[in-house]
Amino acid sequence: MTSLETDVQSCLKTLIDPNTGKDFVAGKSVRKITATHEGVQVDIELGYPAASQIGVVQELIEDALKKLAGVGQVSVNVSQRIVAHAAQQGLKLLPGVKNVIAVASGKGGVGKSTTAVNLALALAAEGAKVGMLDADVYGPSLPMMLGIDGAPTSVDGESIEPLEAYGLQVMSIGFMVDADTPMVWRGPMATQALDQLLRQTKWRDLDYLVVDLPPGTGDIQLTLAQKVPVTGAVIVTTPQDIALIDARKGYKMFEKVGVPVVGIVENMSVHICSNCGHIERIFGEGGAAKMGADYHLPVLGALPLDLSIREQADSGHPTVVSDPDGKVAAIYKEIARKTAVAIAGKAVDFSSKFPNIVVQNT
Repeated sequence: MTSLETDVQSCLKTLIDPNTGKDFVAGKSVRKITATHEGVQVDIELGYPAASQIGVVQELIEDALKKLAGVGQVSVNVSQRIVAHAAQQGLKLLPGVKNVIAVASGKGGVGKSTTAVNLALALAAEGAKVGMLDADVYGPSLPMMLGIDGAPTSVDGESIEPLEAYGLQVMSIGFMVDADTPMVWRGPMATQALDQLLRQTKWRDLDYLVVDLPPGTGDIQLTLAQKVPVTGAVIVTTPQDIALIDARKGYKMFEKVGVPVVGIVENMSVHICSNCGHIERIFGEGGAAKMGADYHLPVLGALPLDLSIREQADSGHPTVVSDPDGKVAAIYKEIARKTAVAIAGKAVDFSSKFPNIVVQNT
């Protein structure tokens, strides 16, 4: 390494990625440094979806390098590459899926499904290939929230083709039954249905599969946590004490089965009157922060109790796609980036790299 390349690397050690909080060298984002008499070229590779951040990172590094003596022309190339990360011990990756993100809540009515949908859409907006699985076989909501009307098909007679909406690959039991038909199934039937939807769907090269879990800590949640390679879980709650009690139970369930929880989303954090702008914390204050402090978990974001969020989800046009440049969409995108960054910091999964060993007589 030339002295100029050494100076460039030293400079990169002082620059902090605004999304990871680490410098670009410690964060292993520097792929190549080339220094010639014509100038310096630096290749940066981010391990998380960052379509909205590439320009920010590029400008940050270029401005710093231009201040170095003898640098000449500066060229910074920023790209992203999402890889598979380790899940629970002993579980192999799902075919066509690099990382599984489970979105859970201890109880119903906290806006978990709306959060899951917008999280998936925000990851896609940042440049990731994303799928969604509606794991609530008793109350599937993705067909309505994503405005999908139709039934899945099978090309080979064995696997199921996912439906698509807003760039997401989507699967739900709601595509296969009438909206008014109740799923009167016992636990084993529901978990078998979930397993079939998960493994027989032909997911196509997904960076992330976001799984919208039903509320609670019952059979379906345990099946997913024990048999599916979950890279990380996100817990959705409101600041209300009664919701936090159940959210803590959800965290403890994931802890027992070895699924890492990457953070908490506080929904309905504050209500702002659309007429006068008065701020009111209807469900209390600081609940998610207290839970995060108790379990050493980050609060990924806090969402307002906003009429438009409900209206957009009910109409099949969730916030991130209906108002992509709005304040609420920005919160969802920040939550998505923080989730992806937390996953990118986990150990890489190499199981798919190992060859299969076959013993046979010759």
